[in-house]
Amino acid sequence: SLVTRANGGSFRYGLTAFALRALRHQLDPEEIEAEATAQIRKLCAAGIAVTHLDTHKHTHIFPRVLESLVRAAKNCGIRAIRNPFGPLGMMKVVDRPALWMRWVKVAALQGLAEKFRALVKSAGMVTPDGTVGIISTGALDERLFRLIIERLPEGTWELVCHPGYNDADLLGVRTRLRDSRERELRILTSGSSRDLIARCGVELISYRDLVSVSQ
Repeated sequence: SLVTRANGGSFRYGLTAFALRALRHQLDPEEIEAEATAQIRKLCAAGIAVTHLDTHKHTHIFPRVLESLVRAAKNCGIRAIRNPFGPLGMMKVVDRPALWMRWVKVAALQGLAEKFRALVKSAGMVTPDGTVGIISTGALDERLFRLIIERLPEGTWELVCHPGYNDADLLGVRTRLRDSRERELRILTSGSSRDLIARCGVELISYRDLVSVSQ
């Protein structure tokens, strides 16, 4: 189950516990689909056009979660989904010891990538070639951003980032990503970043564009 029995049922906290339940086939696929569908419909009811689906902590790397998410997406007319797997080689030489363990954890899950691509393809869904920036979550600075852009392989890649403002609402949320949000916002909106992107021949698109060109 996605929820605990305590307090009338609440979402389980912690990726490790969730991953173990996913790998042990202890998650209810119908429950996942129902929750995803409810969230999609709530956004649509608010007038928000949902262009694609993804999950917190990229839990849809697990096949049981992905299968349920794909069903919810198709039932709601959504054709695209985030590909949470990326080119690990481009980040191997980063001289940031704090990121090495995260690299190892991400690398350990790469065995699920082939299954992900097969499921998405068989469902007729659209997805990028992968993501970049997951390993540098919370640590992204000008140097890492430049490294990512300069080493970006050919293809369509999504930069995973968390730009924003560290306001009172955020202070009330359980997250380690606070100060990094404003730093990322400055990086992503700076003139030097725009120049870097242009110099490297990178074209910025949206999921709406990705779906459009795949039709």
